[in-house]
Amino acid sequence: MYFNKPGLNICMQTGVIIRRLKRQYSKTIFISKNHKEGAFYVLISCILSQRTKDEVTYPAAKRLFMLANNPKAMLKLPLKTIEKAIYPSGFYITKAKRIKEVSKYLLKNHNGTVPNTYENLLRIKGVGRKTAGIVLTHAFQIPALPIDTHCHRIANRIGWARTKTPDETEFALMKVIPKKEWLELNELLVKHGQSICKPISPFCSRCIIGKYCRKTGVKKSR
Repeated sequence: MYFNKPGLNICMQTGVIIRRLKRQYSKTIFISKNHKEGAFYVLISCILSQRTKDEVTYPAAKRLFMLANNPKAMLKLPLKTIEKAIYPSGFYITKAKRIKEVSKYLLKNHNGTVPNTYENLLRIKGVGRKTAGIVLTHAFQIPALPIDTHCHRIANRIGWARTKTPDETEFALMKVIPKKEWLELNELLVKHGQSICKPISPFCSRCIIGKYCRKTGVKKSR
């Protein structure tokens, strides 16, 4: 890991960056504290979010959970009803089947509750490390580092990591980010990536952490 600002060591620069991101975005962060229905909601929302924008995902999840908010109730819904509720989420037909499969698995293996460990979450078909991490942080307040494309890009752009995949970035950040910061880091970086640190031509002139950023891979900025 390396940084761009002289006079501050790695720990200090990491702390400054996270504090600045918190001041900018913490008020918009939501972490569920309902460990039962909340965890199922987070898990299903993650399934719906795949290849789908947030502005489509959240209304779709809300419509679906008005019909069924637990695995047992979800299994009773006809497949077409689930499809209609989650449309126009991308690949909604495939996702409706997956929601049924996940609900059945949870009832069979966990008495209808969502497990709270990486090991058990990763046994659920279609659940990867990012989804498992989001469930742990958002539903159970268990420190984890769910890394999506925003987090992967920004971590490498800043200089926190030199990695090729989100999974590699997750393990790299575990070594440099204090565990107490893990709960909010995903959302902080996602919000920063959506508003400022764009994949192409980021708004570096408006960036609150710009002077601490290595700007790795940035060929054009605004």
